[in-house]
Amino acid sequence: METPESNSNKSASSRPEKKGLARGIYLLPNLITTGALFSGFYAIVAAMNGSLESAAIAVVIAGFLDALDGRIARLTNTQSAFGVQYDSLSDMVAFGVAPAVLMFSWVLSDLGKVGWMIAFLYVACAALRLAKFTMAPEHKVFFGLASPGAAGVLATTIWTWLDNFNQEVSLQLSILISVFIIILALLMVSNVRYYSPKNFNLKGRVPFIYMLIVVFFFVIVAIYPPGVLLVIGITYVFSGPIHWLIRRVHR
Repeated sequence: METPESNSNKSASSRPEKKGLARGIYLLPNLITTGALFSGFYAIVAAMNGSLESAAIAVVIAGFLDALDGRIARLTNTQSAFGVQYDSLSDMVAFGVAPAVLMFSWVLSDLGKVGWMIAFLYVACAALRLAKFTMAPEHKVFFGLASPGAAGVLATTIWTWLDNFNQEVSLQLSILISVFIIILALLMVSNVRYYSPKNFNLKGRVPFIYMLIVVFFFVIVAIYPPGVLLVIGITYVFSGPIHWLIRRVHR
């Protein structure tokens, strides 16, 4: 015969253990992700108010924070399912919506309906790229251009232009930039292989020359940040198609 005590024991044992958010979240990586989300939101607001250079710099900062949060989570062993989903939503704002609004405020608005359709295409491709990455994370290589890379190229393009030219963009140049935006959007959802920065191992020992290379890199970037970052971004963007063509030729 069952007693009230036995019934209470059964009900207690049948209760599911606290998991996920009930056990708490890791503060450090999610705090960095929040910084990237804030930078993306600020870029949207700044672009809508006409402060294009500030918006472009905010997108670049979001890119550095996005690269940092995942690395910190892996080094400190603080990875979680919540962090993955939160990072993906932050990336959608910072590297999907923010670059599209930024480019629409700069050149796409001159093209009318075609302009906002191109902006939507970019947002949709960024969302598809992030969804694919969330379902099957890539480590050795990226299949398709990563959304932070595409957003960084667009942001540094605006930053470099505004830093060197004060005149408005002509219609011909607007069309050329629009084509470039479409190419970046399609590369994000393609199967073109890109080198993954996750291959860098920060835990192991490396030759001393590597430290000198890092110092030299910071010096070069500090000389003229927008131009140097733009050259690095464009080189990375076209490295995938170039390697694809080389493999095709060898086959």
